[in-house]
Amino acid sequence: MYTRLHAQHQRVLVTLSSAITIASSSSSTPLEASTGGQREKTQLPEDAKRLGAEVEAFRQEREELQAAKTALSEEILELRRANLLLLETVKGGSAITTGLTEDLRCIRRDEEEEKKRTEMLSQGGSSNSLPPLRRQQTITNMPGGAVLTTTTNPERVEAPVTLKAYLLCVFASFGGIFFGYDSGYMNGVLGMDYFVSLHTGLPIPGANATAAETAAFTLPAWQKSLITSVLSAGTFFGAIIAGDLADYFGRRITIISGCIIFTVGCILQVASSTGLGLIVAGRLISGFGVGFISAIIILYMSEIAPRKVRGAIVSGYQFCVTIGLLLASCVCYGTENRTDSGSYRIPIAIQFLWALILGTGLTFLPESPRWYIKKGRVDDATRSLSRIRGQPRDSTYIQDELAEIIANHEYEQKMIPTTNYFDSWLACFTGGLRNPGSNLRRTILGTSLQMMQQWTGVNFIFYFGTTFFQSLGTISNPFLMSLITTLVNVCSTPLSFWTIERFGRRPLLIWGALGMLICEFICAIIGVTRGSDPAAVKAQISFICIYIFFFASTWGPGAWVSIGEIFPLPIRSRGVALSTASNWLWNCIITVITPYMVSTDKGNLGSRVFFIWGSTCILCFFYAYFLVWETKGLTLEQVDRMMEEVRNPIKSAAWKPHSTFAADMDLNKSGKPPLETHVKVQPRDNALIGAGTHAPHGDEVALAVNPAAANHV
Repeated sequence: MYTRLHAQHQRVLVTLSSAITIASSSSSTPLEASTGGQREKTQLPEDAKRLGAEVEAFRQEREELQAAKTALSEEILELRRANLLLLETVKGGSAITTGLTEDLRCIRRDEEEEKKRTEMLSQGGSSNSLPPLRRQQTITNMPGGAVLTTTTNPERVEAPVTLKAYLLCVFASFGGIFFGYDSGYMNGVLGMDYFVSLHTGLPIPGANATAAETAAFTLPAWQKSLITSVLSAGTFFGAIIAGDLADYFGRRITIISGCIIFTVGCILQVASSTGLGLIVAGRLISGFGVGFISAIIILYMSEIAPRKVRGAIVSGYQFCVTIGLLLASCVCYGTENRTDSGSYRIPIAIQFLWALILGTGLTFLPESPRWYIKKGRVDDATRSLSRIRGQPRDSTYIQDELAEIIANHEYEQKMIPTTNYFDSWLACFTGGLRNPGSNLRRTILGTSLQMMQQWTGVNFIFYFGTTFFQSLGTISNPFLMSLITTLVNVCSTPLSFWTIERFGRRPLLIWGALGMLICEFICAIIGVTRGSDPAAVKAQISFICIYIFFFASTWGPGAWVSIGEIFPLPIRSRGVALSTASNWLWNCIITVITPYMVSTDKGNLGSRVFFIWGSTCILCFFYAYFLVWETKGLTLEQVDRMMEEVRNPIKSAAWKPHSTFAADMDLNKSGKPPLETHVKVQPRDNALIGAGTHAPHGDEVALAVNPAAANHV
C-alpha cells in the first residue's frame, strides 16, 4: 500500500520538476518574444492547475486509504480480542493466551510504525530514509501441505516455557544416573573385603592383623586399572557409534537401544564369580550402552530444551550423575560388610532399575523435532515441537520456531554439503583453524572441553577415593568419607541450575577452574608437610570437599551444556558424539594411569598427586578464558550465527541476536535466492497460521519452497 502511494507521489514530483525546468529555461532566454515562447507562457498556468489537481487527488486518495487501513486494523483488533476471550474461557490455555497477547502487542507496535511512516511520507520524506517495515514471511508447499510463518523478531523464535515442557525435558536428564552409578559403585566394590579376597585369594585380615598384612590386602594395580578403565573404553566406542545411529534411527531410539545393551552387560557382571573374565566383559558391554546414553542424551536435551532454561536442564544431567554416584556410595556402604557374593552383586543388580525407568519413559517422549527436519519430515516435526512446547500445532510460536529450524538447516546444508557417509564425517573437520566459527574449530573445542573436564582430576576422588583414604592411614571409615564427598557433589550441583543461566557458561568455567586449582595445591601442600597429623588430614579432606563443590557447580555441568550448543545441525550428532567420546577416552586414560601413580606398590605419590591435578586446573583456567564461547539465552540457531559473526570468544557475551535465519533465508552466500520468492510488504510481525489452511494474501511475503529443496531438508 505504501509502496503504491509513494510511487504516485514520486510521479507528481517528477511532473512538477519538469514544469519548473521549462519555466526557468523560458525566462532565461533573451529572444523569448517568439511565437513558441508565447505558447509556453500561456501553457504554464494550465500545467500548474493540472498539477494542483493531481496533488489534491493524491492527498484525498491517501487519506481514504489510511482511513480504510485504520478501520481494518480496528476490526482485526476486535477479532483478536474476541478470540483471546474465547480461548481463555474455553481452553484456559495460559501459553496460548500469552501468544495472542504478544500478537496484540505486535499489532499495536506495527500500527505505530506505520503512523510514523505516514507522517514522514506526508512531509515529503525519501523512501530510503524511512524505517524498514517488519517483514512477514510464509513458507509454503512443505511436505504434507503445511504452511509456516516466520518472523524477523529474534525474540519470537521460541515459545514461552511451560511447566509441561520443562518436566518433559527434565525427565531425559535421568540418563545421568547410568554414568554416575556405573562409575561410582566400582569405587566401593574395589575396597570390599569379600571382593578383594575373591580375586586375590588372600584371607580377610582379622582384628589382630598387622599393618603389613592389612596394607597387602588389596587388589593389584593392574586389576584395579583393568576393571575400572574397561568401562571407559566401551563408552568411548559406544559414543562414536551412537553418533551415526542417532542420525539414522533418531535420538530417542538410540538412547533406548543403549538401555538394552546396558542391561546385557549388567547380566554378565551379576553372573561373574571367580576370575575377572565375566566382570570385565560385562563392564565393556555396559560401557557401550552408557556411551550411547551419555552422548545422545546430551544431544536430545539440547535440541528439545527451551533456550532460557537449556543450561539448567542440561545441568540436570550432571546432577543425575551425582545422584548416581551418591546412590552407588549408599548401596556399597550398606553391603560392604557382607561376606558373600551379595556384597558386589547387589550394587550391580540395582542398575537394572535405571535402565527400566529410562527406557520405558523415553517410549512416551517425542522425538527431537530437529531430527525430523533433518530427515525432511516437517509434519512430524510440527507434532513433536507442539508436544514439547505445550502449544497447539497452529500456534505462531510453533510455526516461527519450526521455520527458523528449517531455514538454519537449509543454510547449513548449502554451507556444508554432504553427499555420502564419509562426507558427513569429514564435515566435522571442514574450515580452517584461523576461523573461530569453522566446524574444525568447533570439533576441537568440544573434544578438548571434555578433555579438560577430566583433567580437573575429580574422578580420582570418585573412582579411587575409598582406596586413597585407606592409604592415608588416619581415617577409620574410608567408605563413610567417600560417601560424604559424594554427598557434597550432589548438594553442590543444583546451584549451577541458577548460576549457569544467571551468569553464563564462561564465568562459571573460569572461576570454577580458579577455585579448584587453589584447593588442589592446598591439599597437596598439607599432605606433603603434615600428612601424618590427623588434624591436618581433616583440613585436607575439608579442602577436597571444597574442591568438589567448585567442580560440581561449574565444570561438571558447564562442559556438558557447552558441547550440546556449539555444533550446527548437520554435524551436531557426530560433534556431540566425538566430544563425549573424548570425555570417555580421557576418563579411560586417567583410570588406567592413576592406580600406578598412587598405589603403594607402584608410584606411591599419595597426596602429591594433587600437584598434578592443580597444574592441569591452571590449564583449564586459561582454556576457559581464551576459548570458551558464551551461549547463554540463545537458541541453537542463534549460537550458530553468533559463532560465525564474532571472531573472538572473549567478546561473545556482548553479541545480541539481530535477525533470524528465516528472515534471511532468501539469500545464500552467493547472493542468489535458494527459494522461489514472491515479495510483497506485510506490516505485521506475526500472523495466525494453520497447517494447510492459510494462503498468502494481501501485503505478505510468501516464500514458496522449492519441492526439491523441501525434500532435501
